[in-house]
Amino acid sequence: MIQVFAFYLFASIVLVSGAMTIASRNPVHSVLWLIFAFFNAAGLMLLVGAEFIAMLLVIVYVGAVSVLFLFVVMMLNIDFAEMRQGFVHYLWPGLALAVALAIELFIAVNAWTAGGIELARRIAPTPDTTPNIEAIGDLLYTRYLYIFEGAGLVLLVAMIGAIVLTHRQRSGVKPQNIARQVARRPQDATRNVDAPVGRGVKL
Repeated sequence: MIQVFAFYLFASIVLVSGAMTIASRNPVHSVLWLIFAFFNAAGLMLLVGAEFIAMLLVIVYVGAVSVLFLFVVMMLNIDFAEMRQGFVHYLWPGLALAVALAIELFIAVNAWTAGGIELARRIAPTPDTTPNIEAIGDLLYTRYLYIFEGAGLVLLVAMIGAIVLTHRQRSGVKPQNIARQVARRPQDATRNVDAPVGRGVKL
């Protein structure tokens, strides 16, 4: 009974948090709702025994991806009021894309339940003595090694893109001269003064 209650609690909060992520006008609030959704999705993963995925949701998505979202939102200084002006212009393409995604999900669910594929082959069972982390690591670094490395390259490109966007040319900002800082000598920064007693120091 407690498992059913926990499932409906976590699932309801995930749905509400996902809706609020889209509906919030403040992008910072949207990221906070997204973090809340990730935490409750991790609770759902714990209920089905996928503790490794639950920890990934908390450590990777909440601890890294969501913080990166906040970093991008705050550092780029995007004028969201100007972006909202074109909402009506992109409303119908967005609705068409949403309908297409809903149809794809419907087809995927029906394809999953149809056919003569055995359930044991679908869920890729592992021996009871093998932990989830060991089973996932065995698949990632053997069968799916190139896909795993490709995902790492995609994340690397995204990180480089974020760095390039934050280092764009802006007016009214004093640039940093690294060569001048490295070439600076101690005698250029400090001055030894033999100050007489009782007269203080002359600046």
